[in-house]
Amino acid sequence: MDVRSLAYVVIESTEPQQWLDYGTNILGLMVAPTMPQDGNVYLKLDTRPYRFAIVKSDQNRLARCGWELADEAGFNDAKAELAAAGVAFEEASAADAQARRVRGLIRLQDPSGNGLELFWGGELDYAKFISPKGISGFETGFNGDMGLGHAVLPAAKLKETHAFYKELLGFGDSDYMHFKFSPDPDDPGQGLNFMHVNNPRHHSLALYEDPANPVGCVHLMLEVTEVDEVGYCLDRVQEAEIPIISTLGRHTNDNMLSFYMATPTGFAMEFGTDGLQMDWEGFTPTVTTLPSLWGHKFSMPDA
Repeated sequence: MDVRSLAYVVIESTEPQQWLDYGTNILGLMVAPTMPQDGNVYLKLDTRPYRFAIVKSDQNRLARCGWELADEAGFNDAKAELAAAGVAFEEASAADAQARRVRGLIRLQDPSGNGLELFWGGELDYAKFISPKGISGFETGFNGDMGLGHAVLPAAKLKETHAFYKELLGFGDSDYMHFKFSPDPDDPGQGLNFMHVNNPRHHSLALYEDPANPVGCVHLMLEVTEVDEVGYCLDRVQEAEIPIISTLGRHTNDNMLSFYMATPTGFAMEFGTDGLQMDWEGFTPTVTTLPSLWGHKFSMPDA
């Protein structure tokens, strides 16, 4: 399959208005002006109508990641390949697809139970992005073709889930890490697969070997185009007394200069800049043993 980008995320929330305040006043995102006033919260950061859809629910979790396919032919091929592989999916109605601002949409789950949507024909509304915090722009590529950023998802069945994205959906490997959290030589540790799609972003998806994650996400990442915006956001986070999950640092594999903060849903948000943009022709996936060149001291907030 020719998957082009992580186009949007759908977050279920008992209090969507918390995301309205967090998204605009902390992340600097814009309320989506062309989306309906339906009680949900839609946040915009580029030429796409929205990138975050926060929908009213009785639970708090990342519900789905929306992955963009190149065209209708690729969308039809994807459905045929899923059916041939015995993977169940639900085809959305025309009304549901229009609500997502796409032309065709299916819903399914990966082997670890993470929800995803595959679609084609994503709309551009070209409504000018005006950040309430003065952010000049987010790194999403030409007409958003690099997607909103990346998602790190829990994968209780890491091997099967990695194979699902690589062998069936056509994602490519970027990097692999393996972490041990004790000196015990028998500690099996936890794996982390970084994967890319058909755009230059180092990874649009990472799968973390996590057997029990109640919110369906480890973290999401947003990338700004100017380094000072990372510092300004860090100031806003500290002023609002939002828990900082990781200090400022620079990652090894994608070069991202970033920090991590808590979100209203309980997973983390990485806010960074200067991520690598790759030429995948002839690329050899790497295995990295050190996650950051400097910084990134993690401290999980108290429950």
